[in-house]
Amino acid sequence: MSGDLPDYFFRTRDNGAFVFRVDTENRQRRIEMDQIAVVNIRNGEIKPHGGRVLSEADMQAITEWMDQRRAVLARREIDDIHRAVDHLNGVAQWVQSRATDEELDEVTDTLLLTMHDLRSVLVRKKAERLMRDRESGEGAA
Repeated sequence: MSGDLPDYFFRTRDNGAFVFRVDTENRQRRIEMDQIAVVNIRNGEIKPHGGRVLSEADMQAITEWMDQRRAVLARREIDDIHRAVDHLNGVAQWVQSRATDEELDEVTDTLLLTMHDLRSVLVRKKAERLMRDRESGEGAA
């Protein structure tokens, strides 16, 4: 294990992380991790653990991690959408070339409703963007 460990460790969970302070400066030279806070990424809440008072350095490290984590999650989300497009293309190829009548009976209605819902949302959002762009273009002229 590397000799230069970070001062903090963030054990990620669904909506954030448990925050630990890492300590290697003890008599046994063991790695000790002391939980200092719980973080919620969605609402930005930082709860000190066990009645602690977080230092300025603690808060800075936590807020920097939260910013980095949000950026990672945003990149993952858009990557998941690109993968979904690839997957839909694979589904179309499967339907055209390999799907049996029984398999199609099992999935057709659900796929059609899902795609209809997605199309409706995409069309509405695109129309909203076009209207907003048109209004901001007219206001600037």
